[in-house]
Order: sequence, then structure tokens, then C-alpha cells
Amino acid sequence: MAGRWRDGQVWIGSSSYGPHTATFVPPHHTRVPAVIDDLVEFMRRDDLAVLPQAALAHAQFETIHPFADGNGRTGRALVHCLLRGKRLTRQVIVPVSAGLLTDTKRYFDVLTAYRSGDIAPTVERFAEASFDSVVNGRQLVTELRSIREAWSDAITSRRQATVWRALDAVFQHPVLDNALVQRELAVSVMGADAAITELVSIGALQEITGGRRNRRYAAVQVLAVLDASPNGPDAVRRDTSG
Repeated sequence: MAGRWRDGQVWIGSSSYGPHTATFVPPHHTRVPAVIDDLVEFMRRDDLAVLPQAALAHAQFETIHPFADGNGRTGRALVHCLLRGKRLTRQVIVPVSAGLLTDTKRYFDVLTAYRSGDIAPTVERFAEASFDSVVNGRQLVTELRSIREAWSDAITSRRQATVWRALDAVFQHPVLDNALVQRELAVSVMGADAAITELVSIGALQEITGGRRNRRYAAVQVLAVLDASPNGPDAVRRDTSG
């Protein structure tokens, strides 16, 4: 169940029938609360360099595998929370996971090394990934800025029109509907509809439901750029034998 510690054994690799040939078997589920408490205490330490601390916290979280599913996504989110909480990042979220997952084999290799007691490859890979992430982040900003400039040039409404604020909302919510635009911009149904209609006309939004009611719209170009960032699979098998 989402948001709760797993209540059964899980394993990484192998088949769904059992962990006998698994590449890694995390701690028994009865140990999860205690080892998570230990991890939290480690994350609270302020006598360590933040980036290596985040690297080791991530590796330990993935080693514990506290949930039945979603550990990879949660573990990568944990890195961002730690970096922000320790104020290593302040204004932006550096997409470290994009750097980590450019080479998924190496990513899993360093986790395997960590589980064998060798922490150096994990710290080294995180350092490299951080530099990669800065490059990826700058490229992402450049591409999104280029898209916005092209759409801005295509808008013919006056600067005071709602469509300009709606354009900003598209980059925060690349999938939206009339109700969201109303809520975000504090405009009427008709005002939101007029803004969406113009954004559709210039190709910024595409209607994706195909119906007449409860229509939803997607900024396909924005989503394509965002989707270019790699996402790591959660290759976890769960014991279903009882």
C-alpha cells in the first residue's frame, strides 16, 4: 500500500517466484522501521559534506527498499529533499537523477558495490551526476525558453490579455483544463476558455480527450522536452507466496 512500509519480503532481479537467484535481497520487512530510523539519524548529521551525505543516504534507502514499489522514485526525491534541506541548493532543483540515470548499468553497479561495503563508487558517481545535471538543467531551460519565445511571438492578443498569464501557467501545468486555468488565474469560465482557445490556435496546447465535455489540454512540446529526462525503472519483485 502506498505510503506504508512493506509487509513482506522483496528482492531485486530474478523472477516473481522467489529470491533464490536474486541479485539483491533487502532486509526483512520487520527490520524496516528500525533501519529507516537509523537512516534518518544519519541524514540529520551536520558534520558531513552534503553531496556525499546525500549519495550515501540515497544508496542506503535503495538498499533498505522500504516500500513494495516506488523505491527508485522516492529515493531520488530524497536526494533533492536533502540537498534543499541542507541548503546546498536554494533556488532550483538540480536534476541529479537525470545525471545518475544516463548510465543505468553503472548506477546499479555502484549500488551493488555499496551493498558490498565499498562506498567510494557511489560518492564518485553522484559527484559526476551532479555536474551532468547542471548541464542537463541548463539545456532544459534553454529548450523551454525557446519554446516560450516562439509561442509569445505567435500570440496576437494585447499584453493585458489573460492568454499571457495562461502561457506562464502552461509551463507549470503542461496538462490542464478550464477549471485549472480559472483557479490559477482567478478568471471566469469564459476568460479561461478564451485563453485556452488562443493557445490551441497557436499550437501551444492540444486537446487530448476527444470529447465535448471535461476537455483536457496538453502542451505536447513541453512534455516532450521534460520526457527526454531519463527515468529509472524499479526492478523489484514482491513475494506473493503468502
